[in-house]
Amino acid sequence: MRIKRGAQKNKKHKAVLQSTKGYRMSYNRLYRRAIEAALHAGQYNFAHRRHRRAQMRDQWIKIISAALAESQVSYHDFMGNLKRHNVVLDRKVLAEIAQNNPQHFKQLVTETA
Repeated sequence: MRIKRGAQKNKKHKAVLQSTKGYRMSYNRLYRRAIEAALHAGQYNFAHRRHRRAQMRDQWIKIISAALAESQVSYHDFMGNLKRHNVVLDRKVLAEIAQNNPQHFKQLVTETA
């Protein structure tokens, strides 16, 4: 008995083309090109998930350094002083404090100096 696969094929093609919606040139219109684009996008997404964490850490360090510029304390010295005084705050929390509560951040800088 012959099996007709038209419905499944159309559904699969439609799903791939839907996932590549917004891609440039023929990558969002042609099925074969769309498969390539979707596979590469998945690879980039996997690799860059790790890179995104490093970018966030860099951003937090920049925020902390900018807040420390007013008090003439370097980032390196500040982090060393925190460790020496057994203050266990990660960079994410420190950046949040520096942005939203500058008075508390200044107090933290003066106490650990």
